[in-house]
Amino acid sequence: MIYPELPHDVNSPTHPVSAMDFMPVPLLRELQLHRLQSTVKYAYERVPLFRKRCDEQGVKPEHIKTLADIKLLPFMKKTDLRDEYPMGLRGASMDEVVRFHCSSGTTGKPICIPNTASDIEVWKNGVMRCLAMYGIRAGDVLQVSYGYGLFTGGLGLHYGGEGLGCAVLPISGGNTERQVMLMRDLGVTAIACTPSYFLRIIDEAKRQGVDFRKDTNLKHGIFGAEPWTNEMRQNIERETGIIAHDIYGLTEISGPGVAGGCQHSDGLHIWEDHFYPEIIDPDTLEPLPDGEVGELVFTTISRCGTPMIRYRTRDLTRLYTETCKCGRTMRVMDRISARSDDMLIIHGVNVFPGQIEACLLRVPEVAPHYQIVLSSTDTLDLFEIKVEVTPEAFSDNIRHLEDLRKRVLDNVKSIIGLTPKIILVGPGTLPRSEGKIRRVIDNRRK
Repeated sequence: MIYPELPHDVNSPTHPVSAMDFMPVPLLRELQLHRLQSTVKYAYERVPLFRKRCDEQGVKPEHIKTLADIKLLPFMKKTDLRDEYPMGLRGASMDEVVRFHCSSGTTGKPICIPNTASDIEVWKNGVMRCLAMYGIRAGDVLQVSYGYGLFTGGLGLHYGGEGLGCAVLPISGGNTERQVMLMRDLGVTAIACTPSYFLRIIDEAKRQGVDFRKDTNLKHGIFGAEPWTNEMRQNIERETGIIAHDIYGLTEISGPGVAGGCQHSDGLHIWEDHFYPEIIDPDTLEPLPDGEVGELVFTTISRCGTPMIRYRTRDLTRLYTETCKCGRTMRVMDRISARSDDMLIIHGVNVFPGQIEACLLRVPEVAPHYQIVLSSTDTLDLFEIKVEVTPEAFSDNIRHLEDLRKRVLDNVKSIIGLTPKIILVGPGTLPRSEGKIRRVIDNRRK
């Protein structure tokens, strides 16, 4: 991956956008402890569920004397937000709340997150720091193709881009033909959306005969809101010539801008002056040392509207303590390519969709569009993968397609140890996304 040279003014320890990124570690740890102690006291006094759980565990705010003492505190989960709907975890008074954001309630009630003005500023600042780290500057034209409204993606990138001095195109998702037209006509240099929706934009550009390298000014893609693999990133960069950046966040913690990747690391720097990270064993719930893979847990140490303490994200990653070549002192986590609650158990084997995506995209003739379909009979699970092939590879030659199918199958078997049914389909056959894509159709009997 080749990054453009970053001007010293924005991407330096002395610039107001990036100054905290380079904070000396001893001072950072001192700040984190102060903010953690203040947040625990605040939540204990204002959030009844948190106080009840602390009392049940015999923990008081004054017991938090070091950062390691965070392990004494109870965890919070997404089910807590649903059980306490709409605002049972609110810490701020209603006259301090300036905005609500909610996530979809695919399994019942949605989650509702009240935000104060200071919460919005922390969120905006995180996005600005990510954009500056990516090499985006005042004068860039940022096309925000995340959804606007209750979802945090659109407004997060919008305010972060404006704060950095970008000209923002608030187009939201959908109307892909117009997305490509405005990208060309307005000289868009950066786009923010889900990686699956950008694949749809790529398809539409091809349909219109638009070459990203020759016909647009696009240089940066800011992708998040769903797991995506390095293979997907490489595919996007190869197809378009842009740099594909990863931005991480979740509504419960803040929104996009919790972490992002720099030019020197395949991981993401966490803005841990606001979001204190831990890695735990998802089975024992015990903390794991840096470098070991486990579940990512966040504590918001500067949030007022909905303080989240030891929130289990279900995202699987690990943390590193080595100093990054970029000079930032904020810890780096691996990119999120899997979630513990996305794990599929097929014939007794644990399988993550990201593993399958990586296998498929190693075959050059395969397009980045696939669908995993699970069903069952009285005695066994049925496992098939529908895979689109590229226009160049699609033909009526049965022998050629059978050879391709076998190579795809061998790739999948070598990684997950299972033998799914591989169904090759023609270009444009599988569903496209205008937001988050649904890759798995699980019709098994519960």
